[in-house]
Amino acid sequence: MDRRQFLAVSSVGVVAAMAGCVGSALSTDDPAQSGDETGSSATDNEITVSAEGEVEAEPDTATVSLGVEATDESAEAVSDELATQSEDLRTAIDDLGIPDENVEEGRYRISPSAAARREEGVDEFAGTHSYQVTIDDVDRVGEVIDAAVSAGADDIGRVNFTLQEETRAALRKDAIDDALATADEEAAHIASNREVELAGTKSVTTNDVRVNSVRHDVEFATSADDGNAPPTEIDADPVTVTASATVVYGFQN
Repeated sequence: MDRRQFLAVSSVGVVAAMAGCVGSALSTDDPAQSGDETGSSATDNEITVSAEGEVEAEPDTATVSLGVEATDESAEAVSDELATQSEDLRTAIDDLGIPDENVEEGRYRISPSAAARREEGVDEFAGTHSYQVTIDDVDRVGEVIDAAVSAGADDIGRVNFTLQEETRAALRKDAIDDALATADEEAAHIASNREVELAGTKSVTTNDVRVNSVRHDVEFATSADDGNAPPTEIDADPVTVTASATVVYGFQN
């Protein structure tokens, strides 16, 4: 969670509320309305609004898990097969020009197979070895998957489309701006409805800045009969960045 708070010189009494359909809070210094026990005073006249902002952008980076699987009668045989297949897969990834820093070791596991766990007397082991690959050019995701499959990959994970850090930072500000604009509009409406006049901002709190990535399941062919299959194409939906803000406004009658 990213939380920042800016406080004005004037004293602040925070009254929690939600914007829009959730409602907002308005406080007053009128003892008949607020009661002496609340400690209200002329400086406590507040309208508190919470609002959300959202912006969209095309993804500019993607991650995908690429791996190989093997089964055999012994764990040693599975290990040897995984080593050979993993080397072929890693070579294919390197041939695509993907930087080493964009390739991380994923899962490596060898254990009794599902059949061996279900039935007594079955000696069989299954193993998997995968890499987590970051692709900076999202238009190449299909190309990377096809190259991996051609190199023997038979464990392709879900593709996660998201944003690079620089893009996130810029859109974070835009989402906060949108949330604050919504809060201003809501506060102006409340003030007009209550026939009071806004008198500046007392405090602003921003939090819950979220990047909502887009995920795609991948269907791919591994049999020789599918050698003429068309290239894999994945069209990603826009990524959304959302932020929320709580603004406390002063008002006067």
